[in-house]
Amino acid sequence: MSRFLEERYQKLTPYTPGEQPKVKDLIKLNTNESPYPPGPKTLAAVTDPDLAAGLRRYNDPEAGRLRDLLAARYGVSRENVYVSNGSDDILNFSFQAFGGDGVLFPAISYGFYQVFADLHQRDYVKVPLRADLTIDPRDYMDKGRLVVLANPNAPTGRTLSLPEIEEILRHNEDHVVLIDEAYVDFGGASSVPLTKEYPNLLVTMTFSKSRSLAGARLGFAIGDRGLIQDLERLKYATNPYNVNSLTQAAGAAALAEEDYYQANCRRIMKTRERTAAALKEMGFQVVPSQANFLFVRTDRMAGGDLYQALRDRKILVRHFDQEEIRDYNRITIGTDQEMDALIQAVGEILAGKEA
Repeated sequence: MSRFLEERYQKLTPYTPGEQPKVKDLIKLNTNESPYPPGPKTLAAVTDPDLAAGLRRYNDPEAGRLRDLLAARYGVSRENVYVSNGSDDILNFSFQAFGGDGVLFPAISYGFYQVFADLHQRDYVKVPLRADLTIDPRDYMDKGRLVVLANPNAPTGRTLSLPEIEEILRHNEDHVVLIDEAYVDFGGASSVPLTKEYPNLLVTMTFSKSRSLAGARLGFAIGDRGLIQDLERLKYATNPYNVNSLTQAAGAAALAEEDYYQANCRRIMKTRERTAAALKEMGFQVVPSQANFLFVRTDRMAGGDLYQALRDRKILVRHFDQEEIRDYNRITIGTDQEMDALIQAVGEILAGKEA
């Protein structure tokens, strides 16, 4: 860090993204990417010669076609849809735009929430989870702050019901409630229908997980027209061309082959349940998950030791060195073959076999 950086940024602890190693034959189960490739229409869209030729021109700053397709998919109007360079950018703008009175989010959740709060110098409160790693909705009522909740939550995979979210909305009429639905397509219930009743609700989603486009960086938000206009105001004050032409084309094509991606979600959910059952048979505590990952621990081995032992076998999972969850590892659901390899490796590790 240079001496020219402002002091407030010198104190900032940046977010640590999941490791992206370039290791041959690595089974990568650490960043909740899809194990399946983009669909054929999506791949055709980004290799279209006409699209490539048009890259000399700026992309559509309004992302009109993509927003129209998203609006049709989720039963809203274009004015209720905002698209961005990944949903992280929407979270960033939301902390900036709506967090002036402070922010409230779970103590165990997506690590970027605290980073954005620190970046924008927002007073924040991290609310502990219950002993079973669930969120108590009463902790988020009448607090006079921006409420940010991942649903399903990460890294636990647990969910709040729509009636619970609606109760939170009713008790925060004067503040925005942001529901981060990055993993909703793996068994959760979306809050999008509630946006028609509650002008303080903003729902964010991403193409990174269920639509196999993590590398394309595409996220979107659905909410009241006024909230979308607020995000647009910040976008046009920052980067009007925030979603490039290739990504817009990929997103539009992905929406045209929803059946392909929904089938992949069902495959992942089936593999998730099979993997959870196998780990339970081995004595693991497996947190019930509605996401494309499992959060697990065993009394037979420290979480960090299991993480390292799996890494030694070229299987990469995610371990968080946070006191409350240090015994756990988060395991992304891969293909059936990858999960079979994981189960075999875990068995060998617990049996004391060398890698």
